[in-house]
Amino acid sequence: MAKQDYYELLGVAKSASADELKKAYRKMAMQYHPDRNQGDKDAEQKFKEISEAYDVLKDDQKRAAYDRFGHAAFEGGRGPGAGAGAGGFNFDFGGGGGFADIFDEMFGEFMGGRRGGGGASGRGQDLRYNLEIGLEEAFKGTQTTIRVPTTVQCDGCNGSGAAAGTQPITCPTCQGHGKVRAQQGFFTIERTCPGCHGAGKVIKDACKSCGGSGRLRKEKTLQVNIPAGVEDGTRIRLAGEGEAGLRGAPAGDLYIFLAIAPHPIFQRDGANIHCRVPIPMTTAALGGSVEVPTIDGTRTKVTVPPGTQSGHQFRIKAKGMSVLRSAQRGDMYIQAVVETPVNLTKRQQELLREFEGAAKEGSNPQSEGFFAKVKELWEDLKD
Repeated sequence: MAKQDYYELLGVAKSASADELKKAYRKMAMQYHPDRNQGDKDAEQKFKEISEAYDVLKDDQKRAAYDRFGHAAFEGGRGPGAGAGAGGFNFDFGGGGGFADIFDEMFGEFMGGRRGGGGASGRGQDLRYNLEIGLEEAFKGTQTTIRVPTTVQCDGCNGSGAAAGTQPITCPTCQGHGKVRAQQGFFTIERTCPGCHGAGKVIKDACKSCGGSGRLRKEKTLQVNIPAGVEDGTRIRLAGEGEAGLRGAPAGDLYIFLAIAPHPIFQRDGANIHCRVPIPMTTAALGGSVEVPTIDGTRTKVTVPPGTQSGHQFRIKAKGMSVLRSAQRGDMYIQAVVETPVNLTKRQQELLREFEGAAKEGSNPQSEGFFAKVKELWEDLKD
């Protein structure tokens, strides 16, 4: 069966730019990737086809050959693009490029705290550390000590991977370039050197401590400064505190993700603080004042006007959370919760009954208004 045109596969015009090709491939690759379509053979085949199309069209030389000769350019010895005695071109979708490159670009240097770094350069892996702090610590900022399992540079070889008294030598396969080239027809293919895996150097006598990797597994102790005003989910990056690089290559980074523990009294809403405060029925009815705690460890007095109802909010300016990288603070909101007394004595019950009997119309506007509406509803139903 004839192969579908690469441009049609990706849904782009023949004049599409490199960015347009990448966007089209990215969209289709995310749709048909095998990880998202478990057991779907059609999706798997589609993914292979669009990957093959993108692998050709993203390369200027391959694209030029395809535009001139079509699929015959890559069918060794069977078309005008092959040339005399040319071997067929072999696509390697398991190596670099294609969807892996797009995936790395979309999701950054790490995924789940372990992606990124590494590769032919030998850069160390990035690490993720989850740290929970209290609301008071988030308010005032703090310094804490963490212990991170990681890899560190080997002291025995200073990270070179070579035994004491020796040094890595230039790779004889690639002459230190880290890549090798091979001619296939009229294409020149460049691949990572199989001798040094892209490092450009090889070790004849490996360090006995690290086995030639230049690094060792170890738990690292670090001091972390947490600024005032951080929010739940804040990410702190410690450059160079990730895993050590391979054979002296740069270290990765450490990313600390902060979680704010729930507080027994306060609820946070951005820079504002909310607090539910129970108020005795008598104070709510007659008026008075209550002292409430604040996030900075002090107390503040709140004046309660006569007739205060449950749910009424009092705003206290500049008594909320610190604002990150600012001298400002949010506000604190006190929500009144009028408490009904329990475990009354006989005398208290008698007094309340006397109070109820002496109550005049308008003393309980909410309940009076509610039952008036209920009465009207009943009368309407009777009619």
